[in-house]
Amino acid sequence: MTQQVPESAAQLGAGRYVTTIEPPPGVSTSVCELATSDGATVTGVLRVPPGASSVITIMHPRQDVTHHSLVPYLLAAGYAVWTQGSRSPNNDLNLLHEQAIIDMAAGQVYLREAGFEQVVSLGHSGGGALTAFYCQQASLPAEQRLRAAPSGRPVPLADTTMPVPDGVVFLAPHPGQAALLLRVIDPSVTDEADPLSADPDLDPFNPANGFVAAPESSHYDEAFVGHYRTAQLDRIRRIDDVARSLAAESARANRAFKAGGDAADRRRALAPRLITVYRTDADLRNVDLSLDPNERPYGSLFGRRPDLTNYGLVGFGRLSTAEAWLSTWSALSSNADFVRCAPGVTVPALLLEFAGDQASFPSDIVRMRDALGAADLTVAAVAGTHFGGPIRPGAPTGTALAAERIRDWLDPRFAG
Repeated sequence: MTQQVPESAAQLGAGRYVTTIEPPPGVSTSVCELATSDGATVTGVLRVPPGASSVITIMHPRQDVTHHSLVPYLLAAGYAVWTQGSRSPNNDLNLLHEQAIIDMAAGQVYLREAGFEQVVSLGHSGGGALTAFYCQQASLPAEQRLRAAPSGRPVPLADTTMPVPDGVVFLAPHPGQAALLLRVIDPSVTDEADPLSADPDLDPFNPANGFVAAPESSHYDEAFVGHYRTAQLDRIRRIDDVARSLAAESARANRAFKAGGDAADRRRALAPRLITVYRTDADLRNVDLSLDPNERPYGSLFGRRPDLTNYGLVGFGRLSTAEAWLSTWSALSSNADFVRCAPGVTVPALLLEFAGDQASFPSDIVRMRDALGAADLTVAAVAGTHFGGPIRPGAPTGTALAAERIRDWLDPRFAG
């Protein structure tokens, strides 16, 4: 997500960082620590301008959104803002989305107890799928909610108070962490222990397959794209098999410990055999701008040279436990998929696209629009890149344009 930084930093082209306005005067700020229904602790920051009776919540499953660049715009529009993290912000090593929505519930309960008349949830990027997943589960009778994460770990959603938001804003939502990883994972990896292993016939940066060096757009033919996407799913499936085996081994050891009390079994259950996934910055659309075209610049969320950053440290799902892989990163196993959860979103909703997005594409927005269950649904687009940057030098930031569009949608429905 985005953070407030000096103007000079934004001018240097740091794509995740967007300048913002100063907050209005008179805002009261409090830092809160909340207990979740399953005994974890989460923190949030509540900012309240004078007279605010409605609050906008911003949460992301993996990142700290305390200084999200929309915050001062929403405050200036007269809305209180609640920014909240999950139980492990900026550390997704063991991120379970089933726990993250329990964390989200704690904030929703707190805001109602604090006396706000209306609570609107805003999900930016990965916060969009998190919000859709929360709404889906919160809208179900308690006994119909999920009882376990994909690994089999019990989760007490049935015992969690989960207020449904009064409205939701989806800003540049990608289709979910797992669906996102499916599109960016490099299927040419032939050895999961070797970050340099590659099948040349699947290598997205092999000129023989259509790659052209930056900054020129590459040109992949339809046959290669289809082969590539099939191979991406195959790689996810192979990692899934490993994760399920590791999760089952841990569960067996835990059952043995409960039955016999042997500390050796408990150690086997606790030992975190981590899954390392190399090369996850390889979406063909980031280098072939003719695929699912929009106004995006060349490059990915992680840099202007995916042919290099794909081999670097950054990327999605690089390191995780087996449980986190199955819950958050596996497109075959995760419950937190935007389109699958979207029919459960029945409150008023704004689906707002950035026209130059590098992670959420026009085809995604169409599928999300068609899947959302809200009768009061507004779909719109503004010029900007995924993190709210300007679509071209000298243009207004996407954040500023999004803030105006969000305010116009909020005011008739939620202004106090």
